[in-house]
Amino acid sequence: MTPASPAVTLRPLPRLDYHDSRAIVLPRPVTPLEAWNLISAQQGWLLRQAFRIRDAISARFGVKRIGGFTGRQHDTVAPGDHLDFFLVEDISPDRLILTERDRHLDVMICLTVDGPKVTITASVVTHNAFGRAYMLPVGLAHKVIVGSILRRLDRALVDPA
Repeated sequence: MTPASPAVTLRPLPRLDYHDSRAIVLPRPVTPLEAWNLISAQQGWLLRQAFRIRDAISARFGVKRIGGFTGRQHDTVAPGDHLDFFLVEDISPDRLILTERDRHLDVMICLTVDGPKVTITASVVTHNAFGRAYMLPVGLAHKVIVGSILRRLDRALVDPA
């Protein structure tokens, strides 16, 4: 019997409008917050461009700009704190749950760790036509961006600069 995943989603999988889960085995174990700190500190070119494009288009429809990751490092966080534009919903030794909610869609990122394995699970529920249209390009880009983030996370642990 396979153990249940520690990842949390906004709704059961069949009721989500978007779901993606990507994982990597790192050279050493990390905590969820350590993984977040490494991810947000290394905003690569692709992610910076994705945030710029997202903000430029979304602002025309009254959606707040998010600007991307600040790179600010955190020693601790608690539910109710913010990590950049995400609200910390929960944190435990093996999981960090982040959300961003607005009138168009709800997004949840669940970052889980199991020894050296790190998994990023995204779930989205859309609320209207703009949310559904927004997720068409974002859903495709998300898969590429998260893959790139996980590879950069691996490189950061192999060759800490």
